[in-house]
Amino acid sequence: MPLLSVFEVAPLVDGRQSPAALRVRRGTARLLRDLGFAVVPELTLSCGRRADLVGVGAQGDVVIVEIKSSLADFRADGKWQHYKRACDRLYFATLPEVGDVFPRDEGLILTDGYDATIVREAPARRVPAPQRRAMHLRVAQTAARRLHEIEDPQPRHALAV
Repeated sequence: MPLLSVFEVAPLVDGRQSPAALRVRRGTARLLRDLGFAVVPELTLSCGRRADLVGVGAQGDVVIVEIKSSLADFRADGKWQHYKRACDRLYFATLPEVGDVFPRDEGLILTDGYDATIVREAPARRVPAPQRRAMHLRVAQTAARRLHEIEDPQPRHALAV
């Protein structure tokens, strides 16, 4: 049975994402979903950094995708180095016009905002079991909390009369 919402459901946008970055996120999330991943955007990691997309696969594998909408975006941001400790595979995702300016030892996904393809597979680096469990819990709790906020967007104290 599909889950329906009577509320307008907008993507998680906090004003930092450009329209191009949101296109990359949509196309990349669709690809990951088609590959069997449950995907959560804008996930805060234990290190305090926020990953653009985190996916958990059917076998428990964890992927992180760092979205880069331009060359300037890539050059200005080095936080992705911290993500390697939290995932089994790290990908960059971008638009075709940005090109392949990314490190060769990381994966690459190209998207037009609708379809996406893995251009370069990310090498597997298995995270230790305790870290994997912590990531699974972080993804599950974040996704469940967001779903609940869609179904019941009013804080409890706002319902009191």
